[in-house]
Amino acid sequence: MQLLILGANSDVAEAVARKFAQEEKANIYLASRDLGLLEKQARDLEIRAQVKAQALSFDALDYAAHAAFYQSLDPKPDGVLVAFGYLGDQPRAQEDFAEARRIIDTNFLGAVSILEIVAQDFARRGHGFIVGLSSVAGERGRQSNYIYGAAKGALSIYLGGLRNRLHQHGVRVLTVLPGFIRTKMTEHLDLPEKLLAEPAEVAADIYAAYKKGKDIIYTKWLWRWIMAIIKAIPETVFKRLKL
Repeated sequence: MQLLILGANSDVAEAVARKFAQEEKANIYLASRDLGLLEKQARDLEIRAQVKAQALSFDALDYAAHAAFYQSLDPKPDGVLVAFGYLGDQPRAQEDFAEARRIIDTNFLGAVSILEIVAQDFARRGHGFIVGLSSVAGERGRQSNYIYGAAKGALSIYLGGLRNRLHQHGVRVLTVLPGFIRTKMTEHLDLPEKLLAEPAEVAADIYAAYKKGKDIIYTKWLWRWIMAIIKAIPETVFKRLKL
């Protein structure tokens, strides 16, 4: 197996790389903007898991370069994980469209740009799998992060459409809906400890879902029920809540 991880410098991406390298002996393409960090991760994977790992430069917002980036991969991947994202600053995004656009572009448009290229290749070859990291934030708009949530909600809908399109070609698409994860991106936030997942937990859930051929997972699992309750609240009540 050859696995391409986009946004490979994230904590979850690093954990997923380790999991697939250990369990599947997958060779890994680690792609992100920080090549220095990726080179260290690649060497660590090669030593610990006895697989091949390669660090590659990839910018989710450099849409014009995506086709050439994918064409340069030899061999082509059997699976792709989209793990890049940007939480952003909601109050700043309300006043500065550049911040709002960065949130939307990074979490949604960058994924669409590269995944359409991947999807075309996988459909032609008749196999492959795609894993997209979305978020429970995309399940209902809340004042605390509705721009980030809107971008992730769009990503979830996109992944659902991609799954519908690619099923006939033997290509699987997994939508991952994490709740709170203990990562570099969330370390400045005051989050409830009982709801926090470790990156290794998320990676284990992703790998188990891959093995079982699932379409959509929540991680931690209890977020399925939390979000069911949140989505069931009538709008007349929900709009009054400070969430």
